[in-house]
Amino acid sequence: MTRTARDLLETTTRDLAPDPRSNPLVPLIARGEADRDALAALALEQRQVIPADRRAFLHLADRSAAEPQCAAFFTALAEGEALAEGHLEPFAAACGADAARADAYDPLPGCQAYPAYVAWLALNAAPADAVLAVTANFSAWGGYCATIAKALRTHYGFTDEACAFFDFFAEPAPDLDRTATAAVQAALDAGSLDESRARRYGRLLQSYEAMFWATLAQPA
Repeated sequence: MTRTARDLLETTTRDLAPDPRSNPLVPLIARGEADRDALAALALEQRQVIPADRRAFLHLADRSAAEPQCAAFFTALAEGEALAEGHLEPFAAACGADAARADAYDPLPGCQAYPAYVAWLALNAAPADAVLAVTANFSAWGGYCATIAKALRTHYGFTDEACAFFDFFAEPAPDLDRTATAAVQAALDAGSLDESRARRYGRLLQSYEAMFWATLAQPA
């Protein structure tokens, strides 16, 4: 039986789903037990992550000239990062992470390992392999954002504008899902997808994301 891209994306996402215990911060936010300094650090780290990921996705799109479906996927991701960056500032302001605090902030290695690895993928990964890995990782990220958006309103009194960054990533993205499916299917049809390698990339992405949250949860 021929394996379809949709089957592969679903099984890979399921197999690489993170252990709930790997993220100590989001449950604290969900209960309203995370302090505002942790929220501010989240905003300040994302100020570094979002533009870095956007540039990495643009580079992957450039490298995908021979694979138009992959190029469309990474272009859409880069456009999404640009939109998210615009939503980040109201969240940062609500946390008290103003420009002066941002200028004085030293990013944490445990948080910046994730975008560093995305940049590595941009330089080294076959585009279709990266599509599969990134899509599997984004499923967990979207769930975290949905939980955070609800908790910020319920426990912290944040406005819709201040929650928009997390609302954006929590929303279903059917067009992006279709683009990812088309990219993976084209690679399967061409015999150019290395599933083992893509899963390795996905496992590392999930590990670096877990490191991001665990680092933020550590006492300052």
